[in-house]
Amino acid sequence: MDAYDEVSNARRGPDEPEGSASIGPGDATADRGEGDGADADTDRGEGDGADADTDTASASTPAPGTDSAPETGSAPVPARAPAWAARQNPQTPPPPYTPHTPPPSDDALAPPQPPPPAASGIAALSLPYQIVVALVLAVVAVVACVHVGMVFLHVAPSNTMTKQHGQAVDDWVYPEFEQNWKLFAPNPLQQNIAVQVRAEVRKPGGGFRETGWYDLSALDGAAIDGNLVPSHTDQNELRRAWDFYVSTHDTENRATSSRGELSERYLRRIVVMRLDRELDGERAGGSGGAVERIQVRSRTTNVPAPEWSEEQVSDKPVIRELSWWSVTDRDRTEASAE
Repeated sequence: MDAYDEVSNARRGPDEPEGSASIGPGDATADRGEGDGADADTDRGEGDGADADTDTASASTPAPGTDSAPETGSAPVPARAPAWAARQNPQTPPPPYTPHTPPPSDDALAPPQPPPPAASGIAALSLPYQIVVALVLAVVAVVACVHVGMVFLHVAPSNTMTKQHGQAVDDWVYPEFEQNWKLFAPNPLQQNIAVQVRAEVRKPGGGFRETGWYDLSALDGAAIDGNLVPSHTDQNELRRAWDFYVSTHDTENRATSSRGELSERYLRRIVVMRLDRELDGERAGGSGGAVERIQVRSRTTNVPAPEWSEEQVSDKPVIRELSWWSVTDRDRTEASAE
């Protein structure tokens, strides 16, 4: 038997009887023209309950574009869809709507880049502060270059520059930056030199009193002893000032060089500054007193020779005592500035 019906040329479903055929929407007009409205009831009465339900749910409706209408006094017959279409296309809910997501771009797939390093140093400052720092560094660089040049001209052999600008070089170098070669001398110093000072103080109620000798070199030595990072001032200031004075004066304490007055004023300024501090638990001027005059002396002793040496040196100290110096307001001002 052919699987298609001779009348409708449509495939019958497996549950339909041989005498019935499914009709499409285009056959609804023909059905209404051949029979009356009772055909719908006849179709519902034939077959089992499943076919009746299927035929009822798939009642035919007029095809689009047709002018046929139901007969007067009968209910409209809806058009039925083919039973096989309902069985082959079950009514299933549509899949949930998901918005379209574009594929990730190359930038999203790339590994995250580390943040740029934070600015440090001068770059972290604002523009005005950067300008100030740059100017300060420029001034420091210029001063350093000038200082190195002056010291070089000071220690260099006599030349055209030192002959024309020797006074300017000396004014820059002396007394703080004096240079010498005693460290590399064939016979370095073998003496211990202690610089000591005493003062004449004007008392608050009138009159004067004289202090004892203060050993300034011993105080510097105590500050250096046991100190891993000793102060350059404690090591060299007083020693170099005394050496500068001795090199510009004879044994009678008379200046032998044009720098004699400068060396005397430099030594006096350092001594006044030291007396203004607390020495041996007290200030030289005391409470309300003022230092009017000072006297400086040196106490030189030879370093003893080692036991294996046959050299004989005297262990008697040699005292060199200077005259009294009056303390001026300039000395006090310079000492306060130091």
